[in-house]
Amino acid sequence: MPESTPQPAFTKHETAIVETAAIGSGTRVWAFAHILPGAVIGAGCNICDHTFIENDVRLGDRVTLKCGVQVWDGITLEDDVFVGPNATFSNDPFPRSRKQPAAFARTLVRRGASIGANATILPGLTIGPRAMVGAGAVVTRDVPPNAIVAGNPARIVGYDGAGPVSDPAADPAVTPVAAKVGAEPTRVAGVTLHRLPEIDDLRGNLSFGEIGKQVPFEVKRYFLVYGVASKEIRGEHAHRSLHQFLVCVHGRCHVVADDGRARQEFTLDSPSLGLYLPPLVWATQYKYSEDAVLMVLASDKYDPASYIRDYSEFLELVKADQ
Repeated sequence: MPESTPQPAFTKHETAIVETAAIGSGTRVWAFAHILPGAVIGAGCNICDHTFIENDVRLGDRVTLKCGVQVWDGITLEDDVFVGPNATFSNDPFPRSRKQPAAFARTLVRRGASIGANATILPGLTIGPRAMVGAGAVVTRDVPPNAIVAGNPARIVGYDGAGPVSDPAADPAVTPVAAKVGAEPTRVAGVTLHRLPEIDDLRGNLSFGEIGKQVPFEVKRYFLVYGVASKEIRGEHAHRSLHQFLVCVHGRCHVVADDGRARQEFTLDSPSLGLYLPPLVWATQYKYSEDAVLMVLASDKYDPASYIRDYSEFLELVKADQ
């Protein structure tokens, strides 16, 4: 008997056009989708109706493209990325009819990120791991890991899994900031929130902290962050061995602390409220009020080698430290 023709490891609708041979096991391609020959598609993907994938495209495993999505040359979607219906990618910042650039801009959507329906992603950007782009957002800048962005232009409105400590309804396991003086643990390993001593007086108020008591390390440096536009974010790094103590001495800002397993958001809105960040904690500051002044006490002098600025590297270091 003649040998049977081997069946592809993926499945496709009879109206779909799949020209690439580089497509993983378990991937499903639905009606009227078109995938060009140079594309590389991972395993377990879901390519929905009326989608188009160009040649210089890389899709990781378990990627979902909902209906009406086009993925152009220069775009990479890592594992477990979700792209909602009619979300739009672009790869040329100055498009002209029949005039291609020498090289298309490279856009990278990192592992586990989600892009909402009708969102627009400008060329050459990176959407960080597990970031969330809201429906209809217009993304004009890189999106940090775990950030939630919305609007036009897109701005950070929160962080995934980092409900505010001052809002117990956001997470029933979180205790609101205590009124009494002292330190209380958080769900981020080693991070503590401190209510500093405060004295009310007719001549004015006074808040203070002592080294080795409220501030749990020897201070060798301080710096102030101020004049930050509310749309900007600061931090976005961890330190290998540096300890820090943050006090917003004027105005308000939000701090997200992340130990690689748990994440929590804190609102610093009083000079009597401090946040201790030990080494190997990823920290981000955002939502600055116009008048915010953030004071940071540090356990050592400035050393650029102490910074960990890549979130993937941070996760690997945390994993190795466990």
